[in-house]
Amino acid sequence: MALEKTWRWFGVNDSVTLSQLKQIGIEGIVTSLHHIPNGEVWTKEEIMKVKCEIESWGMRWSVVESLPVSEGIKTCSADRCRLIENYKRSIRNLGECGIDTVCYNFMPVLDWARTDLHYKDKNGAESMLFDYLVFTAFDIHILKRPSAADDYPQDVRERARVLAENMTDEEKEKLAHNIIVVTQGFINGTVGDVEDYKQLFLKYLEQYKDIDSGQLRKNLSAFLSDVLPVAEKWGVNMAIHPDDPPFPLLGLPRIASTIDDFKWIVEQYDSIANGITLCTGSLSAREDNDLVEFVKQLGEKIHFVHLRNTQRLNGRSFYESGHLEGSIDMYEVVKALLEEQKRRIRKGRKDVRMPFRPDHGLRILDDYNRKANPGYPLIGRMKGMAEICGLEMGIEKADKACF
Repeated sequence: MALEKTWRWFGVNDSVTLSQLKQIGIEGIVTSLHHIPNGEVWTKEEIMKVKCEIESWGMRWSVVESLPVSEGIKTCSADRCRLIENYKRSIRNLGECGIDTVCYNFMPVLDWARTDLHYKDKNGAESMLFDYLVFTAFDIHILKRPSAADDYPQDVRERARVLAENMTDEEKEKLAHNIIVVTQGFINGTVGDVEDYKQLFLKYLEQYKDIDSGQLRKNLSAFLSDVLPVAEKWGVNMAIHPDDPPFPLLGLPRIASTIDDFKWIVEQYDSIANGITLCTGSLSAREDNDLVEFVKQLGEKIHFVHLRNTQRLNGRSFYESGHLEGSIDMYEVVKALLEEQKRRIRKGRKDVRMPFRPDHGLRILDDYNRKANPGYPLIGRMKGMAEICGLEMGIEKADKACF
């Protein structure tokens, strides 16, 4: 056995086509209905258009990434009831169309954050960097979030001040635009490319002024209680994605960052449908996250896997280092996942595919001549896919040789 080989595809506007993905051995597609606004119902008609197109190339729609959770659900706004009902209808429609896995997140406002989208590694490949000091300068001196300075130690604040003073206006604008707009624009971001994007972003942050981690946990628990009975009934596994990065930013609470967070999440609703997306890249940005232990303790709830590596730097900074090399031992993580897959087979579980995708990738070679969303080059991800598949084969061969 091996984990199901999947690939994130951004629909007909993706520069990578389904025919190309078939050629490189992809078994399942990970995609979303990107044209449907957040909070609206995914109809069976729209779902089937995409599903049939994927299946016409001999692949399956393996995972929905993602069915976005609207900010109104996360904040329990006055519109929550309508948004929840629409979400439940979308889950039912997906289940009726035979799609059984949904990846979602509960991160407030900002899905993920990087400060440099064109960071060069030691080999000259292009990666993405999160520099905590640069982000601090953005928060305090460029975005000018009220009371932002209170969230940082004195020494960090002082270094960030010096850094900001030495940035040009053009550099400041580029940094803010990348963080607020560019990284979010292809994944149902809250703020579009508008003239007053920074002010609009601040308004979204303001919605969370009275929501701490305890309250956000209550809101997530309520979401799970509403949605999971529908998911169970229609055979859909829900898989929450970790916070990226897995520590507080912008004064916003983080509730899916550690193994204890995920233990709490799966305890909120006792069902195999209440599951997890294991994103090694996101979780590995924290030194205290043991990814192998994560699989051992929560393996039965892992419904989807993102495999990539990060290289941690000083003070919460890191860069994306590819798939095998970095701060985590990918061999041990993949080995633990394959052991979990074998346990499922022995138990007679139906969900033994355990779809994984090579998450993000280094921009290399012909990737520089292709248009792609940040983190999603063709050649770099294909290299990552080949590395993970080779690792799987080596683990399986070594395991058989021991008996």
